[in-house]
Amino acid sequence: MEEGDGQGRGMEEREATRRPPPSMAAKKREMEIEMATEKNVERLLNRISLVFAAVATLALLHLFSNSSLSCTPAPVVRIDRHVARRHQQDGDSSPRSSCDVAAREVVTPEKRFVKLRSSRAWRRRADAFAALFATLRSARILYNSTNVLCVSAGAGHEVAALQESGVADVTGVDIIDFFPLVRRADPHNLPFFDNVFDLGFSTGVTEALFPARFVSEMERTVRRGGAIVLAVNLPSSAQEVEEIKAMFKKSILLEVRNMTMLGSDMTLIVMKNNGKKAS
Repeated sequence: MEEGDGQGRGMEEREATRRPPPSMAAKKREMEIEMATEKNVERLLNRISLVFAAVATLALLHLFSNSSLSCTPAPVVRIDRHVARRHQQDGDSSPRSSCDVAAREVVTPEKRFVKLRSSRAWRRRADAFAALFATLRSARILYNSTNVLCVSAGAGHEVAALQESGVADVTGVDIIDFFPLVRRADPHNLPFFDNVFDLGFSTGVTEALFPARFVSEMERTVRRGGAIVLAVNLPSSAQEVEEIKAMFKKSILLEVRNMTMLGSDMTLIVMKNNGKKAS
């Protein structure tokens, strides 16, 4: 009996040693609860962040899609009443508030060009070029079928004048493009094959950085038998004409004519491309 009781007590003691102390189990349970709580808090914070991001996105979309309802008036500036009257007579459309700016119609390049082309200054300059080209028609240098290159064409007045006169194939180039009449290209390095054009025209040879290179490129791109016409500011002396003529290596002089254009005296120099070095 005593031996059996001793064995029973020994087994109970061994089982007791195998079980973790109550304090360790409690700590493990507390750690599990803390980890679960942290995960729940992290999940909640993520949801709150998503909600704030969605609200901010909707607010920005509303701001950009709708014009401001509260307009900011322009600051009051005292100006002379005569100046104000002149602005009214000139049709001054300067914005007076932020609402005026928001309500303004966005003008496309095409609309801007149509408006510019209908202005008095534009028409006056284009008409002056039209009169110049009429003299080339009389000299049988220019026809409706002529393939024309305008170098240093600026805002394209000469291109417009040629097109309006019936010339269908006109190309205008300059350092800065002017849509839709003038494309961007370096007059000293024209992006065209040799002998492409029937007529080359320019008013910019005297303003070119390298006039000889400028002339050489016009000769290269104009076909044999074609013409190169230069309009030079101010009436040129015989010596100045000879200096310009000397820059042409494959062309002969056809005509030199003094003329008036837009109230300014000019000289028209007409060269014919022979396709080979002039003697």
